[in-house]
Amino acid sequence: MTTNAKATGPLIGYARVSTDDQETQLQIDALNAAGCSRIFIDKASGKNTERPELVAALDYLRSGDSLCVWKLDRFARSLIDLVTLVDGLSQRGIGFKVITGALANIDPGTADGRLMLQVVGAMAEFERSLIKERTKAGLEAAKAQGRTGGRPTVITDDKLTVAKVRKAKGESVSAIAKALGVSRATLYRHLGEP
Repeated sequence: MTTNAKATGPLIGYARVSTDDQETQLQIDALNAAGCSRIFIDKASGKNTERPELVAALDYLRSGDSLCVWKLDRFARSLIDLVTLVDGLSQRGIGFKVITGALANIDPGTADGRLMLQVVGAMAEFERSLIKERTKAGLEAAKAQGRTGGRPTVITDDKLTVAKVRKAKGESVSAIAKALGVSRATLYRHLGEP
């Protein structure tokens, strides 16, 4: 992870709250005090919801600008998300500043700041590896218990027997599928026909 952006342009702020009931005023005040010339504000959960104002802020930023956030949890959904976003800013020549909390006052344009972001990047890579390992172990455990992923089949042995008998009598696959309440594709797959 490399961050060589030297901020020379304006400081652009980004604030986010998870619900409409929460207030952004604390973040806005802090971003204004930091000298942000423009502030983008999202009112959406960071985990599962699109953040249109973050997208707009990232689109608005130009090389030499800096993105400023109040705290990391208002900006990134996870460590992996943080590293991805900061890498993207760095590649575009955009600085990054956190006002309070983790990584506060660390300048990614300095050697110390780059070191901290590289440590965070290594932690994110470690997190990715752990997620992959846990997922693989979970799938293997489920398979050992006879469970496989995907939707359960809608064709029972009885339905398949009925379908084969009706097909042998010359009935169309469409009519059989409709009568059994399954799709034609499903029926074709179980009958072994293209």
